[in-house]
Amino acid sequence: MRSAGISFPKISRRLQPGGDLTRQTNMKHLSAGLGAMLFSSLLFAQAPAPERMARGNQLISKSDPEVTINLPRKAKHLGADRWNLYDVADCELHVFVEADKNKNIKTLYWVQFEGYLPSNTHAYDYSDDEPVTFSGRPFFQRASFGPTNRPTKAGSDLEHVRAIVQRAGYRMPAEYMNVRLVHLLDETRRRELMFIYAEDLAPTGHTSEQLKDGDKTRPEWEAIRKELVARAMQRIRLSR
Repeated sequence: MRSAGISFPKISRRLQPGGDLTRQTNMKHLSAGLGAMLFSSLLFAQAPAPERMARGNQLISKSDPEVTINLPRKAKHLGADRWNLYDVADCELHVFVEADKNKNIKTLYWVQFEGYLPSNTHAYDYSDDEPVTFSGRPFFQRASFGPTNRPTKAGSDLEHVRAIVQRAGYRMPAEYMNVRLVHLLDETRRRELMFIYAEDLAPTGHTSEQLKDGDKTRPEWEAIRKELVARAMQRIRLSR
């Protein structure tokens, strides 16, 4: 039986606590020592409940930012988590999926609200991503593809997503393609709203290996990427 775990391709995301802290992540994870991870796990049980409310295919946020997220009617909310991410950020994530009758996931919507704690001076840096306008707001966008069974870092946001999927009894496909969209709430760059929209790669007729040319992507990926980004922006709707 295929694992229900999920692991997205590596995407770099840099934090700037005065300018020089960098992290490399499996879809944006903080680089932290074992002590921080253990402390984070202890805090998890004491973390406050998620603030945002899921109502059918909608997710309603009253603050940071105030927004209603509308997804396709077939999208099902699998669950939410909120915890201290490596003791540096307050993180709340929600997972929605579209799946077949056997709970094989075809499309996954990962919605995350994150902000640094007052105890640090970190700032988010997405200067390597493409700036885009989405639903009238500035976002940073990056797309990628790869297998879903790569190991995850203990305590990461990805680990929480995988746990939600597993608890609900759903299964991931062998390979996925995904687009990450991040909105920074203000000029301090310390709070963000993030979407990761992911689809099964198989319907494209390509595998990850077929779309790679060494460390680069093959020309076929560009057309697939553009269509993927367009679908993500079409299927995720934001309103106040």
